[in-house]
Amino acid sequence: MKAVGVIVEYNPFHNGHKFHLEQAKVISGSEIVICVMSGNFLQRGEPALVSKWNRTEMALLAGADLVFELPYRFATQNADIFANGAVSLLEASGCDSICFGSESGDIEAFINTLDFLEKHDAEFQQQVKEQISLGVSYPKAAALSFKKLSPEQDSDLLDLSKPNNILGLQYVSAIRKQKSGMTPITIARKSAEYHDENFASETIASATSIRKSLFSNHGSPENIRPFMPQSSFELLEKYKQQFGCFHSWENYWPLLKYKLLQTSPEEMRNIHGVEEGLEHRLVSTALESDTFLAFMERVKTKRYTWTRLQRACLHILMNVKKAEMEDAQKSSYLRLLGMTNKGREYLQKEKKNLGLPLVSKTSANQRELELDIRASSIYSLGLQGREQRMLMKMEYSQPPIMIGANKKTS
Repeated sequence: MKAVGVIVEYNPFHNGHKFHLEQAKVISGSEIVICVMSGNFLQRGEPALVSKWNRTEMALLAGADLVFELPYRFATQNADIFANGAVSLLEASGCDSICFGSESGDIEAFINTLDFLEKHDAEFQQQVKEQISLGVSYPKAAALSFKKLSPEQDSDLLDLSKPNNILGLQYVSAIRKQKSGMTPITIARKSAEYHDENFASETIASATSIRKSLFSNHGSPENIRPFMPQSSFELLEKYKQQFGCFHSWENYWPLLKYKLLQTSPEEMRNIHGVEEGLEHRLVSTALESDTFLAFMERVKTKRYTWTRLQRACLHILMNVKKAEMEDAQKSSYLRLLGMTNKGREYLQKEKKNLGLPLVSKTSANQRELELDIRASSIYSLGLQGREQRMLMKMEYSQPPIMIGANKKTS
């Protein structure tokens, strides 16, 4: 059975994601779509709107066949480590190709850009270093350095100021580095840009604009109904009814503030992502801030991007030491979150050929999953009372979600 892989967060699952799944299958000529999905915390260092179980079900009801969890040690890192971990999981799951959305939509531009950067690596790294010394953040430094080095108006190369082009380039680079046999495929993103905060189309909206609408309407999902498959919308409503709220950093601010104020500077310097005296800035700013948003607006600088700061805050909240993240190159297991009947059939046929051990029970694999279990425990602290206990227990008691052939996929 031919399989195509996609690397996703689904925060939450919307019509653009459904289009991506459908196109991935058609363009690659695959029978199976395999998702590698971030768990309860995401690449930008923030909590997912709803749990990984809810998002897994959204994906399976809208066209995915298998969902594996991208471990915390990859899911909450910068683009190259995120991509390396995710690509290694898709390779281990037996995918023939990988399909990602991009602003470019032209896979040749990714290949050409990667070739160009490999050829000019020393000059590129020097340019990046110079930009960073001027106080520019790494993503901006990389985009500026590439623009400076690349020929003017070369349409064969990527625009590296676009977020999905940057991430896609890392996927293609990871495939090459890992000597993977997977074929990279890209499709142009429809209508909404990744960071769009407003609804610019009748049916396609960015996850950013959907989340903004949810929180600005006191958690009422009615405004976002046109932008999500019906099954995803219903699951979003169900989560709110079951657990009482959607997750955002504000849920965790009292916990983070406590952690910042009770951790010594020496201890904080051992936390992954805390560099260059950042610990002093975080602590002094926490003392002055009543909300996470106010804290972030005060602590952010030209050099420290919002994403970099959120990741550092997450690792502080999680107490993740530098040593715990040092060997984050490839995953050592495949954690199954859910499957359809077709996905189960694929696993039965391919189980002996999988490149990594298949994990479906947390209790039997506690040591390997320690960081992911910790992340789920911390994530549940964003809820109160009974709901908190219910979500915490799911990490141990929830079997992989199974969607039968009789369920709707619209």
